[in-house]
Amino acid sequence: MPVLSRVAERFAGERPLEGVKIAICLHVTAETANLLRALAGAGAEVALCAANPLSTQDDVAAALVEIDGIEVHAIHGETLAQYREHLGALVAGGPWIAIDDGAELIEALHSGDDPPAAQMIGATEETTTGLVQLRALERAGVLACPVIAVNESRTERAFNDRYGTGQSTIDGILRATNVLLAGAVVVVIGYGWTGKGIALRAAGLGATVIVCEVDPLRALEARMEGFEVMPALQAAARGDVFITVTGGREVLSEEHFGAMRDGAILANAGHFDVEIDLPALERVAGSRRDVRPLVEEFEINGRRINLLARGRVVNLAAADGHPSAVMDLSFASQALVVERLVKADQPLSAAVHPVPEEVDREVARLKLAALGVEIDSLSDQQLAYLKVFSPAPHDG
Repeated sequence: MPVLSRVAERFAGERPLEGVKIAICLHVTAETANLLRALAGAGAEVALCAANPLSTQDDVAAALVEIDGIEVHAIHGETLAQYREHLGALVAGGPWIAIDDGAELIEALHSGDDPPAAQMIGATEETTTGLVQLRALERAGVLACPVIAVNESRTERAFNDRYGTGQSTIDGILRATNVLLAGAVVVVIGYGWTGKGIALRAAGLGATVIVCEVDPLRALEARMEGFEVMPALQAAARGDVFITVTGGREVLSEEHFGAMRDGAILANAGHFDVEIDLPALERVAGSRRDVRPLVEEFEINGRRINLLARGRVVNLAAADGHPSAVMDLSFASQALVVERLVKADQPLSAAVHPVPEEVDREVARLKLAALGVEIDSLSDQQLAYLKVFSPAPHDG
């Protein structure tokens, strides 16, 4: 993770986060550990809990505690009660800043008559799903602290969503099933940045890709990029593999299950396990059994439907998540945004804010340097031309 390493090296020398208390709810992986070490090296007091019970790597959690002395509340496969207890421990620590993946920590910091969030410098959010929730809080007038939408930075969209989740989702499905995608029909439900990446990777492996969307612009874009586009119920009768990535809930429900072919595979790449209607699937199934690790077979009127990882985010539950090269940029952005929050001349308003463009450019510049890539720069004359209207000279 060369980009984050360069940020961490500067942080260690400058100590810009001295004494700042940071609560972090992320997937507990080796990549996350590098972010925590960078923040701790900058002088921050950090505490970590898991954003997903199946993504925690226990050896990483143990190393952070035993080697780095970092407070960690995470166990692989933790129960919902344990998860809430771990969130509560971070809230009780009185953080100045929160780094979240799914907005559940930030929402917990908004609980009570005197929400802790009102005393915070700010927070960052890593996911589209989380930002949907936080913007709902903002519209309701109850968002109590500024939130930086790290998920919507240009580098995050390109690397994390399109390239990272696009590759790791396919990786998780293949590890769990060993299915051949060449010649299969893959239905991608949701064509945001992540859906685009998944559709691209599936097509590259020889699959026929069908896209289902509710946004007419995204649907048109998918069609112009060569994918079939149709309603999900119509696609249900044709698909071999279904991948939900909408940030919504119950986008695959009982009527879809009833139309699916024998052997259909269901996977979710959205943050929460609500995109596939699990209660409906269990209700209509005559029987269920485990056929492989992380693969449950549900029998419905003689047809078998296979659910991966209990509908949890498949790239982390069945694989290793994003490659470190992807999280390198994402976590470098997180670190730099936290520094901006702490060093800001004026407090930001209690709203959802974009990542400053200069942070995005700095992350991209560091990545290019790590790759050994050089690019052009504009001359003073070219910069002036772009800033001031000046008609080009012409004859006559």
